Amino acid sequence: MNGVFITELDGGEAAATTLAVKDLFDTAGVRTTYGSAIFADHVPATTAPAVARLEAAGYRTVGKANLHEFAWGITSENEHYGWVPNPAAPGRIAGGSSGGNAAALAAGLADAALGTDSGGSVRIPAACCGVVGFKPTWGLISLDGCFALAPSFDHAGPMARDAGTCERMMKVLVEGFEAAGTVDVAELTIGLAWTEQAEPLVRERVEAAAERFGSVTHVDVPFPDGTYPAFAREAAQVHAGLWRDHRDAYGANVAAKVGRAMEVEDAAVAAAGQARALYRERTAELMAGVDLLITPTLAVVAPPSGIGDLALREQLLRFTYPFNAIGAPALALPCGPAEHGLPASVQLVGRPGEDALVLASGRALQRALGSADGRLPRTS
Repeated sequence: MNGVFITELDGGEAAATTLAVKDLFDTAGVRTTYGSAIFADHVPATTAPAVARLEAAGYRTVGKANLHEFAWGITSENEHYGWVPNPAAPGRIAGGSSGGNAAALAAGLADAALGTDSGGSVRIPAACCGVVGFKPTWGLISLDGCFALAPSFDHAGPMARDAGTCERMMKVLVEGFEAAGTVDVAELTIGLAWTEQAEPLVRERVEAAAERFGSVTHVDVPFPDGTYPAFAREAAQVHAGLWRDHRDAYGANVAAKVGRAMEVEDAAVAAAGQARALYRERTAELMAGVDLLITPTLAVVAPPSGIGDLALREQLLRFTYPFNAIGAPALALPCGPAEHGLPASVQLVGRPGEDALVLASGRALQRALGSADGRLPRTS
């Protein structure tokens, strides 16, 4: 499928679990572009540890998945390697930056995928393509051998068509990770947030998913206003040398963001660090009284292609970026058809370190919704 894989691989046992790897992770002997023309001929000598762990456990890499350039974008409309299509919603974005992963899963080209998420880059494409994406607690999965975006916001995470597969991947990716076993969602207390900001059918689907839990409390979760300069400064530091030497090789979309990031002042960065620390404290207080938070992953279904990342960023990052700011585990999974018959997505969020509970709850919720195999539940 054009636009999904930058490099498609063959070989291996037919029965092995097939794996799509975001082309941000180094793979020995296989071209790794980071979605950039600057690295069009880059072939690493070593494989990123996260990829190596999965392959050693029997996962078979079938392709390096296309992405938004340098993972800095939410459409995966890549100016160098093609726009990633959305098999679940033709003519609409696949989401980003791990768009190739989500498209490969939705099209049945892979059983599992390894992505990254710095502001929503696993969860946004999962929502757009009607699949599952998990952003673990910050630092839980190694990002060695992976091109950074904003290191203190960056997470590696599994993607699949069901939460159970993500859970099994975590057992491989994180030494000593213990699944939570069977969870009865009817015994959990959740805090429900932000549904009033979603489109009507997205709201209806997310609130219906929340009703599967035993106790639902509406909570007023704030947004991490004022924290973005910290993200921008980290990204500027990552790109400083490349921007100096190869500015003309950047696509226009990412170039605009890098250029603005280079202009962020020290005072704004310092204030952003303080705002982020306060946000961590505030959300920890709010989450102390519930087992999980539930929100829409996105306020809308996948938008049409061609609108552009710069126009869509604020809307699509609104519900996902907050949990990168605090490093908390967050799972996006489909919860039924919404506007235009396209998938809505619910986001389950836990306290940092409670990854097992989030995944087990997602697995149980998919069963309750009748979609444990990754298929969307039908309308009644």
